[in-house]
Amino acid sequence: MKPSAATRIFRAVLLSVVVAGATVACVFVAAYVLFPLDGIEVSGAEMYPESEAESLVSGYSSLLTLNSRRVEEEVEANPWVEVARVRKEWDSSIVLVEVEERCPVFYAEIEGRRVVFSGDGAELPGLGGADLSVVEVDGDRVPEILNTVRTFEENGVRFASVDGIGPGGVEATVEGRSVIFSGGVEASQIRALPDVMEENPEAPVFDLRSPDRVVVGAGVGGDVEPEG
Repeated sequence: MKPSAATRIFRAVLLSVVVAGATVACVFVAAYVLFPLDGIEVSGAEMYPESEAESLVSGYSSLLTLNSRRVEEEVEANPWVEVARVRKEWDSSIVLVEVEERCPVFYAEIEGRRVVFSGDGAELPGLGGADLSVVEVDGDRVPEILNTVRTFEENGVRFASVDGIGPGGVEATVEGRSVIFSGGVEASQIRALPDVMEENPEAPVFDLRSPDRVVVGAGVGGDVEPEG
């Protein structure tokens, strides 16, 4: 007695499923044998725990099956991490995770709540060992200050810390020198700042409150000398 058409179709489908499953299994076994994942190395991390990166790749048995972009996204989900790069080392069978961490630059007290911000405006879970003084600030001023800090960073000038806020402006440390600003700071001022600093090694403060100018002065409220 010949099998019915339905039985033949069922057998064909079942055979296809078995063959597909066996093929996938063979691929995974071959990937594990030929391209095993033997370990992970993390560089550039001080606050980001290496154990967290290890847990992210622990579910993978092979470099071939490792989803590098997904691992990068999961590492970058940690607030300390600004940028993560995952590289597969085929010769040594390890994964390299390069981390660029955020640096605290602004320790603010806003309506009784203390918050730590990084240079790109992200809120951090703590100081991370940074030696910052807490600065009391009106919450309405925070976005403006953070936007100015980002402008420094985007123009390649290292912003270290917000040191004080008063009627005269925001006092900060930039490239290891004292700077004061208020309101928006223009990119042209920031780009000119390193050269002005180099030309005036003894100047105690650099004033960015005047549009289109970097002013070398004796301090907030002191005598100033316009620069270029």
